[in-house]
Amino acid sequence: MAGTTASERPDRTSEERVGPLIITEDEGLLDDLLRLCAAADALPEVAHGLPPRKEGWEAAPLVIVGDDCASRLRGAGRRTGVILAGRDADHPEVWRQAVAIGAERVLALPEGERWLVDRIADAVEGVGPPALTVGVIGGRGGAGASTLAGALAVTAARTGRHTMLVDGDPLGGGLDVLLGGEKEKGLRWPAFAESRGRVACGALAESLPQLHSLRVLSWDRGAEVAIPPPAMRAVMAAARRRGGVVVVDLPRRVDEAVAEALAQVDLVLLLVPTELRAVAAAQRVATEVRKVLRDLRVVVRAAPGRHGHGLPPDEVARLMELPLAGELPWEPGLLADLSRGVPPGAQVRGPLARFCAGFWGRVTASGGVGDSGGTESGPAAGPAAGPVVASGEDVRGGGRS
Repeated sequence: MAGTTASERPDRTSEERVGPLIITEDEGLLDDLLRLCAAADALPEVAHGLPPRKEGWEAAPLVIVGDDCASRLRGAGRRTGVILAGRDADHPEVWRQAVAIGAERVLALPEGERWLVDRIADAVEGVGPPALTVGVIGGRGGAGASTLAGALAVTAARTGRHTMLVDGDPLGGGLDVLLGGEKEKGLRWPAFAESRGRVACGALAESLPQLHSLRVLSWDRGAEVAIPPPAMRAVMAAARRRGGVVVVDLPRRVDEAVAEALAQVDLVLLLVPTELRAVAAAQRVATEVRKVLRDLRVVVRAAPGRHGHGLPPDEVARLMELPLAGELPWEPGLLADLSRGVPPGAQVRGPLARFCAGFWGRVTASGGVGDSGGTESGPAAGPAAGPVVASGEDVRGGGRS
């Protein structure tokens, strides 16, 4: 039985990602598979049958078997992540071979090329569950949505989760400025404007500035103020594949790029001050968002020194006909902290940090999102939809760095 040979690419370095094991003697098929591995930035091993070492078969993140060699693998041990590839996926013999070797999928080329590139990249990146992705939108201008988004990200990172904060508002002034990191090295949105297809999640995270234990994708100080929809789709998909938590600061308008972001967001928090005009403005924002996203929840932000003035939180939620995610009291000294470069949510005992910790604890305890109930009849029952009050316990979800 023939052994393993190196691919046409240079020897693997410590930085290169271990790629799939390719088993085929079909030179045309091999050329196509090597090209797809290159597109996924993966360096494969190539064999004409089972590798000489059992570990080579078992340790590969993915095995791609050409239909010309499938019959040689009938005695191989069963494992997950085996793809049977060829030119004719409809031939009955191909399906018999797939069953015999325990293949998870039969793939015909060139039709299945895009799927296979994604599958190779997922395998070599070790992709796990997607990130819990939360968007934040202000019900009116100046509501404090960017501050809440920053505090949610800072709080999530403090618990050890992989955390990424994405600035989806080109006109917002830059979340790196909000976090005091406008001079930090790393890529900003204009560097990703031409992104299409798949962006490697690890490379994305490593290229961004790291501030307060989280990665931040913000804007530079240039004149470019638009995110092409394909770039938003590619970057958001990569951020989600990294896992952990992604927080997105979104503008109040829903253009094509924002719609792409909303398509990959699990839930959106709509921050509404306790003013009748703010409620009226937020209702218009909610109408647009709900065309794209079902899980929209209200966070009611109290005004400075409110002592019974303004609309009660339950009344705001009732008028909005949305679930109430909680009430965010005013935090004295917040503006002064921000002016000194202290990030929002850094004061662990402050109302903002306690609100964020309670929110993450609640969505973690409920097993994620999606159980907010109906959006037409106001606040829903259940742990995922219940409100968070900043004066409660400092509940934190677990996680890993």
